[in-house]
Amino acid sequence: MPDVTEGRGRIQRDVWITGIGLVSSLGEGLDAHWQAFAAGSAPVTDNTTFAPYVVHPLVKVSFDNQIPKKGDQRQMEPWQRIGTYAAGLALDSAGISKNAEILSNTDMVVAAGGGERDFQVDAAILNDLSASNDAGRLLNERLLSDLRPTLSLAQLSNLLAGNISIVHGVTGSSRTFMGEESSGVDAARIAYARIAAGQSEIGLVGGAYNAEREDTLLLNDLDAFCMKGEFSPAFTAPGIASGSMGAFLVLESPEHAKARGATPIAKLSGVWSERAKRAVAGAVTAKVKSLLDKAGTAPGTAVISGVTGAREATEAEAEALTASGLPVRAVANRIGHGFEAQFIAALALAALTVSKGTLFPPLAGDPLEKAADGVSRVIVTQVGHWRGEGAGLVEKA
Repeated sequence: MPDVTEGRGRIQRDVWITGIGLVSSLGEGLDAHWQAFAAGSAPVTDNTTFAPYVVHPLVKVSFDNQIPKKGDQRQMEPWQRIGTYAAGLALDSAGISKNAEILSNTDMVVAAGGGERDFQVDAAILNDLSASNDAGRLLNERLLSDLRPTLSLAQLSNLLAGNISIVHGVTGSSRTFMGEESSGVDAARIAYARIAAGQSEIGLVGGAYNAEREDTLLLNDLDAFCMKGEFSPAFTAPGIASGSMGAFLVLESPEHAKARGATPIAKLSGVWSERAKRAVAGAVTAKVKSLLDKAGTAPGTAVISGVTGAREATEAEAEALTASGLPVRAVANRIGHGFEAQFIAALALAALTVSKGTLFPPLAGDPLEKAADGVSRVIVTQVGHWRGEGAGLVEKA
């Protein structure tokens, strides 16, 4: 019998998570992350390289393992290399790497930022402009002479999907979403919905973020979002400690997975994307409560939050989660905040949690993280640092 449920007059299939690729400051792969969590390891942070900002730097990885051609690596910006690497890990995890027949029918949905700047060139041009009597002419000359052609291409958000297609042979349909944290929520929502509705059999969904960038740290600090000085737990709302990470999931219909002999890590049971009117007092808290209600809070439920650390958004989410009484863990307390990649990373950790049947230990000092018993279902919450709210539900398959 097919794995389907009926709701609102239509048949909806189950959606399995059959592969996970995760790389962050704690390592690469699920085993490395679980070992770090179970051991209660302190988060890996750096508050000197980009002082006074706190970042979670990417663990040292050999990109050659997933991107063997040096030419491919050279034409990618760091965030694209991170994402392409994590996508390869997910394909390996699902057992479909280098399977041309399956990969040619694998749909891809990517959450991406706006590309990366050449910070040194930007800084040099700005310095020269401050002393120029003909700023417009100088700017045009420097843009023509200083910017390498590949930088303009690297700015294209859909280049991550393009590189995954080239390097790993994923050549089904492709979609790219932009928009900070909400892009990750919507990428997962679309990938899930297509498989549940029977429009797709297998999909690759994910994103990547390079936190080690002066330009984005400056951009976020201009709005007073950054964590500075020493690392502090996310739900104390100290600011955003951005984290370099890549996170990808292979989603699959049970029929397709069974036909190739694959077993699920977990089941993705729903993804919801919302947007509260943040100018209205209490709107975000109410929206998070409604998302928790949609996911359901049956016994054995825990929350893995993509909380950012940004004060207003974090305080509003904390109010709703505290009222729920559910045990909570924050992704940012372990690997930092990855903006577009954060929700996918949280889903990956939720799948890992339900596959283990237990929640990893709490981080000392975080007011929402408490000890918890067995876990069979996890609600993933995502409240954007300045807009957008979302949730997902991961259960045992």
